[in-house]
Amino acid sequence: MTRIEADVWTQLAQVGRIGDKLAARLALPDLTERLQCALDSNNHRHLLIALTASEEELHDSQSRGLSVITRELATQGQEIAARYLDIECKDAAGYAALDLIGGELADGLSANDKSPREIVGHALARWRRFWSGLPKNLLSREQFLGLFGELWFLSFWLFPKVGAAEAIQRWRGPFGARHDFEWQGKSIEVKATSSTRGRIHRINGIEQLLPPENGELLLFSLRVREEAGAANTLPSLIDICRNLFESDPDSLSRFEIGVARAGYSPAHDEEYNKTFLRVAEEAMFAVKDDFPRITESKFSDGVPAGVEALNYDINLNAFDHLRLAKSPNEASAFL
Repeated sequence: MTRIEADVWTQLAQVGRIGDKLAARLALPDLTERLQCALDSNNHRHLLIALTASEEELHDSQSRGLSVITRELATQGQEIAARYLDIECKDAAGYAALDLIGGELADGLSANDKSPREIVGHALARWRRFWSGLPKNLLSREQFLGLFGELWFLSFWLFPKVGAAEAIQRWRGPFGARHDFEWQGKSIEVKATSSTRGRIHRINGIEQLLPPENGELLLFSLRVREEAGAANTLPSLIDICRNLFESDPDSLSRFEIGVARAGYSPAHDEEYNKTFLRVAEEAMFAVKDDFPRITESKFSDGVPAGVEALNYDINLNAFDHLRLAKSPNEASAFL
């Protein structure tokens, strides 16, 4: 993952600032000469992108601790002011994230296929939830696999059938719904496992496998194996989703909110990129008849008093008679 190295800021801190001029130097000169790191008289860190006369401005102050303005300024050693996109970080707790953002900007500028305004806007959307004070801890193993499973279903099963706006509206789990995906007459619970024993899934609570009041419940089962030579990581899957929703700003914004509420922060991508997953099997099951589940109706006198939580594992290896589809191509009838 490209990032700005700490010694760039260390060397800048040794430069005395004169008046309101910023001390600046190239951030990642091997990639681009348009991106600079800068320090102001308050030691706030800045990323500067020089703009041409025809390139659009950008102003953004929605993220706490991070702001973007377009302004004319002259850095130290520069006699004539130039126009820059100025990304300022006032929160020292966000410096590590700023270095990663700088790496994204440098990669985007080196590709030279988008304007600086588009590159910065995309980066802000990706990181906005971090700057709003949302998740800063690593996902647990269960959370990691759960989010991977939901995004796999969202991108490869649901999106091709219903499109961006409808697909993202159906993703309800991160927003407090009982099931991961819900729409009129249908709910889908997503389960992902890395068990070597097959389709072994943890069920959380006595209501998780209850059908919606007016509709049917399906379960999407995803089996993955962790392999060094596999192609999938959680960050790469998130990038696939972003590309799917990129042309629809409202859908992209809801997606970013969803992954943040699920506990994901791009600040940990370096760690998440160490886990490579191969998809071994994907299947959709009807939750009905003899599907293995514990519900309140299983207790003749109701759930025993004092029982606050009931989590259990199910094994779907012997339930092929309830399997509706083994691939997205077989899923058109119920999506």
